[in-house]
Amino acid sequence: MTPTVLFNVGPWLPVPPPGYGGIETVVATLVPELRRAGVRVILATVGPSDLEADGYVRPLDEPRFRSIAAPYNQVSGIAHAHMHGVVAALRDDPSIDLVHDHLEVVGPAVLAAMGRGAPPTLQTLHWDLRKHADFYTMFDGGGRVAFAAVSQSQLDRAPERLRSQTLGVVPLAVPPPPHITVEPGEHALVLARITADKGQDVAARACRRAGVPLVLAGPVAGINDPQELERRLTEGDQQFEQHPDVRFFVDRVAPLLDGTQVRWIGGVSGLAKEQLLQSARVLLVPNRWAEPGATGVVEALTRAVPVLATPLGVLPSLVEHGVTGYLVDDEDGLVKHLALVERLDREACRASAAAWTPAVMAARYLELYDRLLTEAR
Repeated sequence: MTPTVLFNVGPWLPVPPPGYGGIETVVATLVPELRRAGVRVILATVGPSDLEADGYVRPLDEPRFRSIAAPYNQVSGIAHAHMHGVVAALRDDPSIDLVHDHLEVVGPAVLAAMGRGAPPTLQTLHWDLRKHADFYTMFDGGGRVAFAAVSQSQLDRAPERLRSQTLGVVPLAVPPPPHITVEPGEHALVLARITADKGQDVAARACRRAGVPLVLAGPVAGINDPQELERRLTEGDQQFEQHPDVRFFVDRVAPLLDGTQVRWIGGVSGLAKEQLLQSARVLLVPNRWAEPGATGVVEALTRAVPVLATPLGVLPSLVEHGVTGYLVDDEDGLVKHLALVERLDREACRASAAAWTPAVMAARYLELYDRLLTEAR
């Protein structure tokens, strides 16, 4: 019997997201496949979400992503307000068999505290676990809250207690690309929110040195429109100006922009994103952190775009050096290998991602749902 699952996505972005939104994109990819398999899905999200589901829980009307990096004493109530609505929904609807949670820390903490008042819970670990070392080192789900990692490298770095409560690894899949005609371009692309961990400054310096045009696409502190960002920066809002992503952009990225060789175009989505990605000569991923999932890399490979990246986190398991891209340690390595990407077989890139599809991801989660429900009983 297929279960009824409440997907707790959280209050930050709608599903599907209008542009940037890694977790929300994963959910938007997974839910249709589960429903095709007969799963009844209730979506706990924010007001604008329009992903087709069998029911909705919308504790907050508007997405709160722009507040996510605000000081803790200003933002901590957002996730808890969302969870208040989730708890009420679980108490009101006894048909829910399981919660698939995607809300960092607060989701499993609240659901575990409910004990048998909540269904068994599986949380997908989308984030860098170092951020919450105290929580994941101490947390005990009591046999009712368990976890799924998104890569083996993520699980290998997890605290022992968390590893003992993890049911398996489910890599991230992306939908197949739409069939559109795109002219090949000369630009390298960084497709990620603007933040120090993503290394847009490194990519900009490397491309300037290599003479390769670079497009930076992604939001700054939740802002997708360059004109809106300029307006916010001229308003004198000191709290906004001290946002870490804003400071990184202003101090380390903006000085490298010239509108021609290196451009920041803001956030992109839909057809514009597809055209930009499919026409790229290479996707750059000069990460400074051990990214656990990297859906952007999977998107690029699925579209036959090679990847030039640092060998951190999940990236060595996605990019085969010299075949589907290159793994380099520093800026000099980026400069050197930007001249070599034309040697790569783009069809090999496409083939490398063909085995892991949304249907395969859904089937793997169904296995973990069944195991969790069996063990919880």
